Amino acid sequence: MVEDTPPEGPSVHGWRKSSYSGPEGGSCLEILDNHPSGVPVRDSKVPDGPVLVFSVAGWASFTAALQQ
Repeated sequence: MVEDTPPEGPSVHGWRKSSYSGPEGGSCLEILDNHPSGVPVRDSKVPDGPVLVFSVAGWASFTAALQQ
């Protein structure tokens, strides 16, 4: 599911960058943990831009595939 605005609610302040992101900026993803809709993902350079929301199972599958 793609949303036009970031998820709303108190957890909207919990965005975190990928542990592989460096301090210099660049191409970074941010995710929002413990959101009831699933796992929202956004581009850290465009925090007010679109958000892609993965199911928890879909996100787990995606991250597991990256680790192989």
